[in-house]
Amino acid sequence: MRIFRLAKIIRVGIRYGLDELILEHEPSGRLVRFANALFFWRDLSAPRAQRLRLALEALGPIFVKFGQVLSTRRDLMPEDIANELEKLQDRVPPFASELAIAELEKAYGKPVTGDNGVFATFEREPVASASVAQVHFATLPDGREVAVKILRPGIAPVIAHDIALLDAMAWLLEKLWSDGKRLKPREVVAEFEKHLHDELDLMREASNCSQLRRNFVDSKVLLVPEVHWDWCRHSVMVMSRMSGVPIGQIDRLREAGLDLKVLSRTGVEIFFTQIFRDGFFHADMHPGNIFVSTDPATFNSYIALDFGIMGTLNEVDKRYLAINFLAFFQRDYHRVAEAHIESGWVPPETRVDELEAAVRAVCEPIFDRPLKEISFGHVLLRLFQTSRRFNVEIQPQLVLLQKTLLNIEGLGRQLDPELDLWQTAKPFLERWMSEQIGWRGLMNHLKAEAPQWASLLPQLPRLAHQALARGAESSNGEIARLREDATASRRLARAAIILAVAAVLLATARIFQ
Repeated sequence: MRIFRLAKIIRVGIRYGLDELILEHEPSGRLVRFANALFFWRDLSAPRAQRLRLALEALGPIFVKFGQVLSTRRDLMPEDIANELEKLQDRVPPFASELAIAELEKAYGKPVTGDNGVFATFEREPVASASVAQVHFATLPDGREVAVKILRPGIAPVIAHDIALLDAMAWLLEKLWSDGKRLKPREVVAEFEKHLHDELDLMREASNCSQLRRNFVDSKVLLVPEVHWDWCRHSVMVMSRMSGVPIGQIDRLREAGLDLKVLSRTGVEIFFTQIFRDGFFHADMHPGNIFVSTDPATFNSYIALDFGIMGTLNEVDKRYLAINFLAFFQRDYHRVAEAHIESGWVPPETRVDELEAAVRAVCEPIFDRPLKEISFGHVLLRLFQTSRRFNVEIQPQLVLLQKTLLNIEGLGRQLDPELDLWQTAKPFLERWMSEQIGWRGLMNHLKAEAPQWASLLPQLPRLAHQALARGAESSNGEIARLREDATASRRLARAAIILAVAAVLLATARIFQ
């Protein structure tokens, strides 16, 4: 089965002449000429970028998403390929309107429009079509304008086939490449599969949208549509209609009078807010999913769309990420090395001084320079070489975060090539760390724990009395030890009471501020 799926990639690659992209750097050109003579029947008259886009579309949704990520990295991709891959973001070929209407009637059990219809109006032509679903505009019976997202009919088997194909490729990578096991490609595929299956349930996407909207409900920089739950189903999601300019259309943004420099900095802050404040972030932030509002009331605000892939981070992940980011920004490469060892990302026997020197050699050249002057391709290559030398393990749970970072860097480069990503993020991270660590962090944690301490406080005398009573009933040989335990318990109880009272007072003060 794996061989058949790999054969599909080879067949599509040959059909669209992707071998030319691989072999074009061969100096003599003999291999390209040999391939063209061998596959003389194929038509390669179309530009290479168009053929690459068509090949990705032919290979299915996973490869389309891969192309979406590549389209944001103009520092790594030739301009013609980056421009063509942008079409994957919102111009994937739609499925027939008849199929969309049939899917809606199946979900609701009644007509889409009409006297007993679900919607007052429904636009048959989709406004956006992606790899997994497409969107139509409609109007609810009460007159509210909405966007209706409909799952592609029969998409689940396609996803399953593509996942099996990627798993087969990952399996070969582990077997044939010396670094395969360290990079954990099969675990990465499994993590990606989990999120793709989540994307196939639009009720889950609706809940993601609702959560992100709640996180930014008072925000002036990020707008998230409202979910209309009464009209949502497993294969249908209905949300408020949002309008704006796609973030990738730079000329339209300028014509609308939007401040691109402010947008670039705001985008970085939104990303780090999602990561470190909420631990819940939009993990599919390619330009097709991000708009900018031109409405006077929300001018220059971001609009987030498509919530099928969201990432989560636990407190341990957030802490180590923050430590690493801040250490990088402060050029404290010794702390970076220590954090990698403490987190288990490198073997515990790794020498800190050697890892510190290697990280310094990679990262020192990139600071104090705008994005347009940084060769991220060179930096990524050096980091990969360093990770291979020190057996750095790829963290599957952070794959979505790594992917989103690529998106953010690409968007920042498009909006403002002069943006210093590091200096923009550093003040935010310093504020976050000060709220988590040190005296301010202790106060915040005490405030958060105040209700729990308040409920435990009345029980402490009774628990101490029970401990003493059990000591009195014990044998003589145990009395001394139990008295010591009781004394320790009383000390602990007194300390707990002091902390509880302090926490309650702090919480009360917070309420009346």
